[in-house]
Amino acid sequence: MKAGLAYCCLLVLLLITDVCGQRRPKPKPVRPSTTRKPPAPKKPTSPATKSEPEPQEPTDFPPPILGPPSEFSDCPRECFCPPSHPNALYCENRNLRKVPIIPFRTHYLYLQNNYIDQVTAESFKNCTELKWINLGNNRIRSVEKQVFEKLPNLLYLYMQRNELKEVPDDLPAGLEQLRLSRNQISKIPPGAFSKMEHLALLDLHHNRISDSSMGKNIFKDLKNLIQLNLAHNILRKMPANVPNTLFQLFLDRNNIEEIPQDYFKNFASLAFLRLNYNQISDKGLPKSVFNVSSLLDLHLAHNKLSNVPLFNSELEQLHLNNNNIESVNGTEICPPHNVHDENGAPKLRYLRLDGNHLSPPVPLDVIMCFRHLHAIVI
Repeated sequence: MKAGLAYCCLLVLLLITDVCGQRRPKPKPVRPSTTRKPPAPKKPTSPATKSEPEPQEPTDFPPPILGPPSEFSDCPRECFCPPSHPNALYCENRNLRKVPIIPFRTHYLYLQNNYIDQVTAESFKNCTELKWINLGNNRIRSVEKQVFEKLPNLLYLYMQRNELKEVPDDLPAGLEQLRLSRNQISKIPPGAFSKMEHLALLDLHHNRISDSSMGKNIFKDLKNLIQLNLAHNILRKMPANVPNTLFQLFLDRNNIEEIPQDYFKNFASLAFLRLNYNQISDKGLPKSVFNVSSLLDLHLAHNKLSNVPLFNSELEQLHLNNNNIESVNGTEICPPHNVHDENGAPKLRYLRLDGNHLSPPVPLDVIMCFRHLHAIVI
């Protein structure tokens, strides 16, 4: 009896243990932990980086930069009017699209490095005392004819690096300096420089001026012109009727082939003559065309010369590099002088002959003639 009871208790205990084991959740297998970087935030998509295009329309230009507050009530907001210089108006580098109204008191006007494309008379209606205008490095294509009628006292006009296609009309007769380089000028209207007898400097280099662009008497009224710069144009001939008052004449980088006989005959003050990068050959040079007593510095590099041209004993610098010269005869090119007078010897100090068909040594007759030579480059 007792043995049967004990057997029943053991059976009940086993059943209870089995039921409890089925209800206990099985432990999930533990995976080894791994260290992961958080996902990088997505960058906003943007178009490919490009260089900023040149502004074409007014809406593309950067906004005008306003000047500091001024004690002058008539000072344009886009400009700077320094109290220490009440006659000066500084409007350069301001992203301007047009010329502001210029105060009456202004004598010196600085408008360079903007986006101005037209010059109108309205802006200058009150400033009759203007003496100096700098409009360089803009986009000027046109100038109203009435502009310069209101500027009778203007002396200096700088309009280089613009988009002008012809020399402006009705320029003030009192101008002393006119700078129109690096435009697109292909036309000089008849009478463009008429009555401008006070003009001392005329700079037209790096344009599109041809022989047909200039009338025969285009320079006739420039009786006090000192410097004429026509370099980097498309001239094939020497300009006609150039004033004989010139001190400097620059004609580099044209297509000039010859110089007329006696072209420089009446030039009493010409000291600097530049004719580099042209098409000049021996055939295009009259024998004594450079026998000019005032000439000090002569540039004939990058032409088609086969011989050293004759020159005056007063010449101090001669540039003949990059031609077709094969020999130098010191006896032939030696200017007439008194061999017994040291002070009367030719004054040539610098002679450049490199880029020709020459090799050292320097011929002895060259050294004997040009005793003042400091440097000769072969």
